[in-house]
Amino acid sequence: MEKKMQVKNVEKKKKFKVPHTYVLLFAILVIMAVMTYIIPAGQFERVTDERGREMVVSESYHSVERTPISPFGVFKAIPKGMNNGGYIIFFVLLIGGTFGVLQATGAINGGINALVNKLKGNEKLVIPVSMFIFSLGGAIFGLAEETLMFIPIFIALSLGLGFDTITGIAICLLGAGAGFSGAFLNPFTIGVAQGIAGLPPFSGMAFRIAGFVVITSVTIIYMYMYASKIQKNPKLSPTYELDKKNKEKFHLSDNVEFTKQHKLILTTLLLGVFAIAYGVTELGFYITELSAIFLIIAIVAGILGGFKADKIADEFINGSKDMIYGALVIGLATSITVVLTEGSIIDTVIYYMAESIKGLSPALSGVGMFITQSIINLFIPSGSGQAAVTMPIMAPIADIIGLTRQTAVLAYQFGDGFSNNIIPTSGVLMAGLAIGGVSWDKWAKWMLPMFLIWSAIGAGFVMIATAISFGPF
Repeated sequence: MEKKMQVKNVEKKKKFKVPHTYVLLFAILVIMAVMTYIIPAGQFERVTDERGREMVVSESYHSVERTPISPFGVFKAIPKGMNNGGYIIFFVLLIGGTFGVLQATGAINGGINALVNKLKGNEKLVIPVSMFIFSLGGAIFGLAEETLMFIPIFIALSLGLGFDTITGIAICLLGAGAGFSGAFLNPFTIGVAQGIAGLPPFSGMAFRIAGFVVITSVTIIYMYMYASKIQKNPKLSPTYELDKKNKEKFHLSDNVEFTKQHKLILTTLLLGVFAIAYGVTELGFYITELSAIFLIIAIVAGILGGFKADKIADEFINGSKDMIYGALVIGLATSITVVLTEGSIIDTVIYYMAESIKGLSPALSGVGMFITQSIINLFIPSGSGQAAVTMPIMAPIADIIGLTRQTAVLAYQFGDGFSNNIIPTSGVLMAGLAIGGVSWDKWAKWMLPMFLIWSAIGAGFVMIATAISFGPF
């Protein structure tokens, strides 16, 4: 008996504990700084096109003088990253503040309770319907940052329906992520990449729609099965302890009546969402305008809730406080890109990865291009930014190795899209996790099977595209 106890104690000691997210990101930051002393420095020439986009000049890679990051430079990169990611950081804080006011009015709790009662017996219908809508937004409009505002609502709804915090986050992020990855009209990825590759705008749509249908359907089925499992046994959730805290936070155990006042407050939120949708699609709204709309929602909701000015301010601050952890995570993630850029090694990584593809057969080259784009996305998590940097290189390489340029765009699309939902340098992902209070390591472990499934689907479609000479060229 004593020996068994000793074995158990040894096993406990040996069990690996994933570091705190801050520690993990700082470790990556330090490793990347060390790489600036090892990886040769290099750059591509860049030009600005007629639309004002900065483009890489193909075959222009050349060595430059090393600019390694000093130990003090590592620490300087953090505030620089905070500054570069400031627009998302403050967007997250403002979302938190707005939902702090909404939550204090009782409107969210009342609305969730009313919806839960109506959905009794059909709770899981929320998953396919909501995820399909988010997916269409990702496929057509490039929905990304805009999903963040829905995460608190879907977390509360998921918990109320017997699911978990991860389900609420995933409905929003993976719904939009599936559509973004399998996009057929996204102007920020497909539009930019095809323009650089010289392809007709949004050509190859039928093939991309097939990809969209498969990726979205598989994602919905995956989430439906996961939510069913959690509904049967909540203890299987990776966020079981967090779920209990979030239920208290949203007061989901309280049977709050859904009053006319609550309906007015939620109508204000709905009108704000419509204003955002119209602004994004018709007026070119982005983070600054969306943030302003959230401030308006917070003030109007507070007034409708009968709050005085000081009360609105207090509840706004309380809501923002919950987002501080995530806001700093976003800044840390962005600081990694700062180190890679200032250390002049991003272009070197891209160049050698692109060169390694040239020796492969066309079929393997397509998959290799997809994998390469996935890895590059760790360093350049912006869809349009990655297109501007990599497509001037990948399009000519596709010509050399016998791939169509349309296949190169497809490989870029999947490489950028899938990995956005797991890499710690993705600002949108880290912001979404921050809103839900889920650590990146916990999410990454949960997300890995879905990511591998997506990657297998993506590789399959790239191989089919290679086989059929997906074109027009």
